[in-house]
Amino acid sequence: MAGRERVRISGAAALCALFVALVGCGGQPATDTGRAEVQRLLDRRADALLERDTAAYRATGSTAGYDRLREVPLAAWSYRVTDLDPTGDATAAAELSYRLQDHDRAPVTTGRTLALARDADGGWQVTSDRPAPRSAQQLWDQGRVVAARGDHSLVLGVGRTEESLRDFAALADRAVPAVSDAWGTGWGQRVLVLVPDSLEEMAGLLGSPASSYRGIAAVTTGEVGGAADGPADRIILNPEAYGLLGPTGKQVVLTHESTHVATRAHTGPATPLWLSEGYADWAGYRDTGRAPAEAAPELARAVAAGDVPEELPADGDFGFTDDPTALSQAYESGWMACRLIAEQWGEERLGAFYRAVGAHGQRDGAVESALEKVLGTSEEAFTRAWREYLGEQLTG
Repeated sequence: MAGRERVRISGAAALCALFVALVGCGGQPATDTGRAEVQRLLDRRADALLERDTAAYRATGSTAGYDRLREVPLAAWSYRVTDLDPTGDATAAAELSYRLQDHDRAPVTTGRTLALARDADGGWQVTSDRPAPRSAQQLWDQGRVVAARGDHSLVLGVGRTEESLRDFAALADRAVPAVSDAWGTGWGQRVLVLVPDSLEEMAGLLGSPASSYRGIAAVTTGEVGGAADGPADRIILNPEAYGLLGPTGKQVVLTHESTHVATRAHTGPATPLWLSEGYADWAGYRDTGRAPAEAAPELARAVAAGDVPEELPADGDFGFTDDPTALSQAYESGWMACRLIAEQWGEERLGAFYRAVGAHGQRDGAVESALEKVLGTSEEAFTRAWREYLGEQLTG
């Protein structure tokens, strides 16, 4: 009968149908087949995003990401599927790689979790794209990204207008030449600034608790000793703490963070935080005319009370703790040490000292070696001079 003939299949075909959930007909696991199918879907999705093809992107699923990324200048965007759970509402784990035009020389990579659903034709569609467990958020995870370009900067923000972001770009555009004047021009001389909408969202970009950054105006992400052909450092502002600063304070912060971008390639495991943070503060305050007691109030109070530090601050003194006074004194101590070098040995020697410490192969002996070779002094003598300098500059 006709109806019976339509369902008659060979034994081999029946066996394949019986195990289709586990093994493809050619012997390939169905999960591998499904993963390849999802990979093709994500390839189409990435191409549509880069080509700004709204219809093609919509054909791959949710358009939330497309709308949020509309103003982001992407040079590259791709996914690599690493795992697939095809049961129920399928979930794919993927590695996202992307580059920002004129900033990233190598891709930023981050883990993503994509929820999938079958469409009416039986194909896959993406229903959501979110950070994978233990992966930090990206700015577009927090809302529609708005962009503002400066001569030396790109500022990306959420919850803000382009006009407001141009104010940040203006500050960054003043910071970059100031850093180049202090450090030299042998760096990219461009900065990328991210402006989230809150402290909590700043912490989300960094993958850490908000309590870690309360009261911190900004941080710069990047790898120590980062290569010039790597992803660009991101200067991430804390809109709450940064917003409390006056015009000079805001400029100092962005110049400080831009200095970290400039010095990154010469900042190695041997570089102590008193030097990296002190140098960034020195560059930030360099053209402000701020007196030491004004720029280092916590340290000035301690010195006036007779509590002059015995040693330069250790790296642990720069940790975010419940004692903001101690943290402030650590930063101010590093700044005063770099200010001393610039005044007594010259700004060029200060930069050479920084580079020499960073180039040292190991932490032990790096500062002592650079002090001897670049400044012609010993660690003991420098510490003694620094303590005397604190007394001279912060009292009276």
